[in-house]
Amino acid sequence: MRPKILVITPVRHIIGVPEVLESFGEVTYLDDPSLPDAVEAIGGYDAIYTNPNKSKVFIGPQLIEAAKKLKVICTASTGTNHIDKGYVSKKGISVLSLTEEREVINQISSTAELAFALTMSGLRHVISSHNNAILGEWDYTNYIGRQMNRLTIGIIGYGRLGSMYAHYCKAFGSKVVVYDPYKQIDDHSIEQVDNIDILLAKSDVISLHVHVTDETQEMLSHNLFLKMKTDVVIVNTSRGDIVNELDLVAFLKKNPCARIATDVLADEVRNRLESPLLKYAQDNEQVTITQHIGGMSREAQEIAYGHAAVKLKNFFKHIE
Repeated sequence: MRPKILVITPVRHIIGVPEVLESFGEVTYLDDPSLPDAVEAIGGYDAIYTNPNKSKVFIGPQLIEAAKKLKVICTASTGTNHIDKGYVSKKGISVLSLTEEREVINQISSTAELAFALTMSGLRHVISSHNNAILGEWDYTNYIGRQMNRLTIGIIGYGRLGSMYAHYCKAFGSKVVVYDPYKQIDDHSIEQVDNIDILLAKSDVISLHVHVTDETQEMLSHNLFLKMKTDVVIVNTSRGDIVNELDLVAFLKKNPCARIATDVLADEVRNRLESPLLKYAQDNEQVTITQHIGGMSREAQEIAYGHAAVKLKNFFKHIE
């Protein structure tokens, strides 16, 4: 009997993904459901196929208790903080992700490229200059930026994306400083520090490239903001929960030359509209927010979503 698959993320535009899913399962597509929509639908399904980008569905007790036959959750992402993995595990439900799929995810550079784009946008005031130009302003004096080959770029987390981002920054002539207590960097062009305070004090730009863990949850908070330059540009394309947003907003208010360019918000799946940073951004040009688009290039989607679909197919093949 073919497994029933509930897809709760848009995939029908991605070449090859619907074809793979429909080759082995009975597929229902809910492109952008609310949590109540998903709870109402989930009853008889064997699998959920998802991705945290754009999603309003946190996969936790409320959804799992409504699932009568659920065997597996497949997420086309490396991050899994949109899933209550502890609760899911207790229920005997498997979780498939791309977290350890190195051969696959090493092909995907889109998030690192966005981090670099946000860096350049933040340093050169691209968004605010554009917004005011179309209102009739034509005065460069409010938008004097910085030059990459005179700057120090601090990178927190030197995994796949952090190392790609470092490569882009070095190509533009920046000095790169890295803090990652779990990596030994064999590159003499990079300064690795064993104390995050050193990186914070030196860096003109600080870019975050870490997963959410107990160690990294709200790792950027009041005490660390105090150690940053008053005109720092912070870039976050990892997860919003790494930053204490209330402390960040307080730092921005105190330091009007500081800026943040972020692709993520704290608790964005369940409570995005209550984000202190989102509210502050509505009236302040210190903040640039994109809508978790880091991995959302055509090429990245075809690679990531396609591989996730194959993993789900193999999962059911092995339990037949």
